[in-house]
Amino acid sequence: MSTPTTSADAPAKAAASGDAKKPPPPLVPSTTSAERLAVAKQYGLRALNVRPPLGEYIRDLTGRWAFIRVLATSTAYAKNQNNYLGQLWAVLNPILNAAVYVLIFGILLGLSRGLDNSIAFIVIGVFMFRFVEASVSGGAKSISGKTQLLRSLHFPRAVLPMSTVLSLLTTLVPAIVVMCAITLLSGFLPNYEMIHVTWWWLLLPAAVALMWIFNTGLAFIMARLVASTPDIENVVPFIMRVLMYGSGVIFPVLTFVDRLHISETGKAIVGGILEYQPVAVYLYLVRSVLMQEEDMFPHSGLMWALGGAWAVLFFVIGFIVFWRGEERYGRD
Repeated sequence: MSTPTTSADAPAKAAASGDAKKPPPPLVPSTTSAERLAVAKQYGLRALNVRPPLGEYIRDLTGRWAFIRVLATSTAYAKNQNNYLGQLWAVLNPILNAAVYVLIFGILLGLSRGLDNSIAFIVIGVFMFRFVEASVSGGAKSISGKTQLLRSLHFPRAVLPMSTVLSLLTTLVPAIVVMCAITLLSGFLPNYEMIHVTWWWLLLPAAVALMWIFNTGLAFIMARLVASTPDIENVVPFIMRVLMYGSGVIFPVLTFVDRLHISETGKAIVGGILEYQPVAVYLYLVRSVLMQEEDMFPHSGLMWALGGAWAVLFFVIGFIVFWRGEERYGRD
């Protein structure tokens, strides 16, 4: 009487008798790697996560300007969408900041004395510096905070810092209207010089445009640095605080340079650095346009030339620095 074979014993017996199925032979491509590269080039295909040439990268980026604009406006709209006051916070935040600084530094401490209109001085400084500060912090998070998006879609990564700064510019426009209104109304207060609307106010959009280009370059640099070294993001607030006090946002820093216990040559060097560094230049341009402080902010062709030079220099350097890390974003 034969014993039935169990299913567990069947594979062993099949292997022993030589009837086991053999694995299929490995698949070998019918074309060489050179032929495959030629086909990909013929149909305009390219490998992912590879840095394209600079010219090709610029063309691809400019072709997505509509996407950058839509992404910027949607980001600006969604920022305060869940708040009760909604988009009003884009104006209320700089107003509240300016009010605090005017009260503490302009009235209580009197650090802005010597100015004909310290309220206009502080309000312009706070509103415009906020644009720089937000561009730096937004650029720092534009890559590190969007890892899932970077791994899901293929597009020039420069879209993200550019759209970030453009969204800030979108929210800056209504804030500038409020800034100009406060500047005008401050002249009606006692002991403050009256400010009038002049033809020089037409140059305000040019000054803001230069700041936008400059801030985009800063955003490129910060995006690359924080993407490769995330710890830098924790240091950014302290750097921006030093930059705020060193750029004359709240009080004219040059008036305090003379109080330094250093040589006259040292005072000239320190004063030149503080006066001609980029943020101080852009604050100077806006104040010279809106305020009638001819003694402290005379209209200067040199400052306009420096503003254009700083904008182009930072944008070009920042763009190249960012492009050189293109293949690493979303993978580190």
